[in-house]
Amino acid sequence: MYQQMIFVNLAVNDVDVSKKFFSELGYTINAQFSDENTASVVISDTIVAMLLNKQRYADFTKKEIADSTRTSEVLLCLSAESREKVDELVDKAIAVGGSASGETQDHGVMYGRAFDDPDGHTWEVMWMDPSVIQG
Repeated sequence: MYQQMIFVNLAVNDVDVSKKFFSELGYTINAQFSDENTASVVISDTIVAMLLNKQRYADFTKKEIADSTRTSEVLLCLSAESREKVDELVDKAIAVGGSASGETQDHGVMYGRAFDDPDGHTWEVMWMDPSVIQG
């Protein structure tokens, strides 16, 4: 069965810093689609973050590139398998060069925290009790 994928393209200041940050979070860099201008970060079988330096990113858009340290261009949200995994990923991100973003959201059946990566992109990490999700 075909599974649709998402490739999230983000402008970064330093591809090497981004590669190091996401590698330290436990994600894989796909060398086949990475070079000095681009890092292909495999988050899951269906999610890939394409981190492009601003010059390379500009090849794909005519729009001004947002300064993600001052403006919000996108909120990215990753699911986690438990509340503990939410804390584990966000704490690790902060420890390896990210920063905490916003307040912890605890609604009992849903729990989330967020971090900003070294370029200021906000990554939310959220767990939802599977018993409340309707299929």
